[in-house]
Amino acid sequence: MVMMTMHQHQHQHHHHHHSNAPSTLRSPNTCTPNTHQFPSIGSPGLELGSLPLARIKLSDIAPYDGAPVGNYLRAVEALSGSLMRYNAAVIEMSGEGTAVVKCGLESVRYFFKTRGVAQNGGTGKSGRGVYIYRAGRPLEDVDSSPPCMTEVFRCMGRAARAALCVIARHLRLRSDVFDHLLDDNPLPVNEASSSVVVATFSNTTSQNGKGAIGGGKLVTNGEVEKGLLTLVSSDAPGLQVCDPNGRWYLADSGLTPGDLLLLTGKALSHATAGLRPAAVYRGTADHCVGTTCGGRTSLAFRLIPQSNAILDCSPITAAGHVIPQSYVPISVSQFMDDLSAEEDMLCCNTDHASQVARENLNKEPSLRSVLSDPLSGSFLEDAMFVSCGHSFGGLLLKRVIDMARCTLCNAEIERGSLIPNHVLRAAAAAVKHEDDRRLFHNAALRKRRKEVGDNRENGEVPSENGPNKGVQYPFSVNEKVLIRGNRRTPDKFVGKEAVITSQCLNGWYLLKILDSGENVRLQYRSLRKILPPQETEERCQSQTVQNSS
Repeated sequence: MVMMTMHQHQHQHHHHHHSNAPSTLRSPNTCTPNTHQFPSIGSPGLELGSLPLARIKLSDIAPYDGAPVGNYLRAVEALSGSLMRYNAAVIEMSGEGTAVVKCGLESVRYFFKTRGVAQNGGTGKSGRGVYIYRAGRPLEDVDSSPPCMTEVFRCMGRAARAALCVIARHLRLRSDVFDHLLDDNPLPVNEASSSVVVATFSNTTSQNGKGAIGGGKLVTNGEVEKGLLTLVSSDAPGLQVCDPNGRWYLADSGLTPGDLLLLTGKALSHATAGLRPAAVYRGTADHCVGTTCGGRTSLAFRLIPQSNAILDCSPITAAGHVIPQSYVPISVSQFMDDLSAEEDMLCCNTDHASQVARENLNKEPSLRSVLSDPLSGSFLEDAMFVSCGHSFGGLLLKRVIDMARCTLCNAEIERGSLIPNHVLRAAAAAVKHEDDRRLFHNAALRKRRKEVGDNRENGEVPSENGPNKGVQYPFSVNEKVLIRGNRRTPDKFVGKEAVITSQCLNGWYLLKILDSGENVRLQYRSLRKILPPQETEERCQSQTVQNSS
């Protein structure tokens, strides 16, 4: 009897020991509950351990011709599901890609160590170095960069484009729907890339959790990628991501140099009308940096759209998604300028920004959100009372009926006791009518602007006293102009001849300097048409006659 009791005690102790061992990568639904590591849903600001992010092989999501196979379809669902649940996913590189990224990490570490960043008296007292590589820059800049950056840019860029295609396919869009936002590949001659690779090395943890990757937009409690998406590879964990429930977790724990952490950005959030929100991340402040506390090296590929591209949600609408009124077409340059202005305001007055953010969170929901189905975004024109007294419509009504339980008060409902909510239906119809009228008005304005732009490209410049007096586009694409300059124009461009490559918003143009091949964005007031020699002589003769008279 005593021996049996001792055997049971030893068996219980052995089972308890194994229950505390680190679990392997598996679904959160099958993990053993741990109140300290996984706090309850709806507890914002709490920190979790590492979460089992979905791991997708790059070979499974690479574009190919032909019908989609099972591996591709499963990879699309796994990547999109991980982004929805955790705001992050992991892409596994192949053997060649892993070798390239590993070589890049080692070269970056050696690059900064030889420049004294790893020493206390190196570049900056924080012992942190940052290098930004941009493809297509002059050779003199490339010579001073860490080795392997060209190969790393090409390798991680291929993975970033594949991930972007997968995100588009999951939203029922063409896989190439965002290609017009990206640089041409390969790049044109003498043109620098919009996307960059940010190489960082740090001896200590990031200050206040900021500067985890470099180039992100500062927010109240972390950073947000400004571009479309970011892929991060590092030789040690040190990056936390905030999940949709407001909880922070260590996202790059257990990753190898061949594993790329995928984070989405603000530009992609706007291009998808908020269907793929931007991830918020920060550097850890309580983890030892590096496997042996010898520093942490990371490579981040930031997929950034071209500055002259337009972020437009029309493909999202065409795919059947409902987009809020706030997502209007905007040029990438203006979008980035707005983000930079917000960041400057945040840096100047962090306390005030935090107060404004708290006030925004405490604001009452908008009328449109109250009268819309939270799942589909459609108006509640089919609103019904359920037996508990709450009202639902659209997809949420279908879910409540299928579950036979109210999603608000958790009360059981009777499926046969549905009553139409005529008041809510009338209010939803009225707001929808107002939205449709506003959409029609905006569409008419866009159509008129497009017609004016088409006429201008055909050489029909509106007169000063005509019906289009307010239009500020006196030049057309591919037209040769002279930069006369104004207060904002850099001195080195004044007097130079340039060719207009594209037209931006609010009277701005993107030009290419003929002498140097540089690209610059200037307003129409700083430009002047270059007249043919014959017209120039006639104008000079007429001015001479007028002066003599």
